[in-house]
Amino acid sequence: MYKIVLIGYSGHAYVVCDILNLSGHDNIGYCELHEMNENPFNLQYLGTESTYTFSSEEKVFIGIGNNAIREKIASNITAELINAIHPSALVAQSSELDSGILIAANATINPLAKIGKGAIINTGAIVEHECTIGDFAHVAPGAVLAGKVIVGNRSFIGANAVIKQGVNIGTDVVVGAGAVVLKDVPNFSTIVGNPGKILKKK
Repeated sequence: MYKIVLIGYSGHAYVVCDILNLSGHDNIGYCELHEMNENPFNLQYLGTESTYTFSSEEKVFIGIGNNAIREKIASNITAELINAIHPSALVAQSSELDSGILIAANATINPLAKIGKGAIINTGAIVEHECTIGDFAHVAPGAVLAGKVIVGNRSFIGANAVIKQGVNIGTDVVVGAGAVVLKDVPNFSTIVGNPGKILKKK
């Protein structure tokens, strides 16, 4: 079994640790700015990701919830990014998964869906047939994306949001918790409510 280096070690990373342990990976160390006072999974501290030397036998998972930070770290790492998929998740064989993806407990990825690099599909989220999730996007717990939805890079779909079939969500969009999105959403927008209304554009 290869060693896994986890970058980041708090909140979101705890979910990652649990998934990796359930998947049989128990040889995990972590990189952080400093050694953490709390160490619930008894991981070895390895230093910062910028000073640590990754070996060819090590693989990496970036356990940081912030989409932009996750992307920035990934762009500076040469080690292989692995996927963390909870055993209870349902992932269609015809779906396409890039690397560095988290698929949490009871999430569903249906046929012909495409999940981009570093994306998070969180607890109980549903990504229906032929959806495309961009790189470093985050689909929060309980969100439902109907068929052929496109979510742009670094966008965030809030908890329990519902996206209508065929809707395009731009890049760097924030969809509020519980929003019902019936129309396309332009880049750099925030949308909330039922039906969804755009609050602002950057």
